[in-house]
Amino acid sequence: MLQRRSLLGAGLSASLPAWATHPQARDLIRSGGVVVAFRHALAPGTFDPPGFRIGDCRTQRNLSEEGRAQARRMGQWFQAQALVPAQVRSSPWCRCLDTARLAFGTTQAWAALGSPQGAAEATNEAHLGELRQLLADVSRQPGRFEVWVTHMFVLSALVGSDTAVGEGLVLRGDAAGVPRVLARLPSGAV
Repeated sequence: MLQRRSLLGAGLSASLPAWATHPQARDLIRSGGVVVAFRHALAPGTFDPPGFRIGDCRTQRNLSEEGRAQARRMGQWFQAQALVPAQVRSSPWCRCLDTARLAFGTTQAWAALGSPQGAAEATNEAHLGELRQLLADVSRQPGRFEVWVTHMFVLSALVGSDTAVGEGLVLRGDAAGVPRVLARLPSGAV
């Protein structure tokens, strides 16, 4: 840990996300009972090509080199702060899985975090229900936090506002899982 702190003092902080030195975000996450929900890192373009397949990254829109570096910076900040998520969950889309793996080393794919584009309305509502339920569960656990990596559309449906590429939201839910945004972690790479 001393080595990580000395790295920050030696110039690593210049390459970290803009929110990296924001003590409120760090303290909120450290206190637990929150989910840090990120929009995936930079994957140029909009939407996936026609005929894309979830299990085949070659058919999807993927992270650029800049996006891969952005994801690594996310993880560097968490490491430097000694913040270890209890669970990292990701949309099953490759750009989300790659963001989560590059930042945190491991992830669990979760369909509820998948892009709602092209899905049936009933499926989208069911997924939002799953997200709210887990958010309520995590919010009742002080000292524990999770990281979710997902898409702009999912975050917009969940909290009612847009997010930038690589931006994170520190969320806490009420008993029904209705989210409250406690802090925004703006991307420093876009």
